[in-house]
Amino acid sequence: MNSSIVPPAAETPPPGGDPRRARLAWLTACAALSLLILLLTAWELRLAPLRPGGSWLVLKVLPLLLALPGVLKRRLYTFQWASLLLVVYLGEGALRVASDPGLMSRVLAGAELALTLVAFTALLVYARPYKQAYKVRKKALEAAARGEAA
Repeated sequence: MNSSIVPPAAETPPPGGDPRRARLAWLTACAALSLLILLLTAWELRLAPLRPGGSWLVLKVLPLLLALPGVLKRRLYTFQWASLLLVVYLGEGALRVASDPGLMSRVLAGAELALTLVAFTALLVYARPYKQAYKVRKKALEAAARGEAA
């Protein structure tokens, strides 16, 4: 795989993980995050804005736009903070599904909720093998340090 949006360093398979699963999780995260950005933008500008003509609430996509390049480049740190960020969108989607008066707005909130859950899960699935390898390496280094100190 030699894509223009993925640098060669990001193509390394996850330690101890299935490279196909990691690629699928990455592609899913990219697609869900992109669709979430498009959905939220369309929602607040055209489909069911809080005020006719659009709403300043469209600015809520800015944090997602900041995360997108790092997710496209498979930066593990971005995967970690983006998964924390998505919890806010999860809460907003759940709140608006339950409380928005218009049917269209509730449907869009349900779509936001679904896309957020998909993106969140994909980010975690991608990052998990790296986190596990880090813990194993840290434990080995701590054991080696204790062995040298004794």
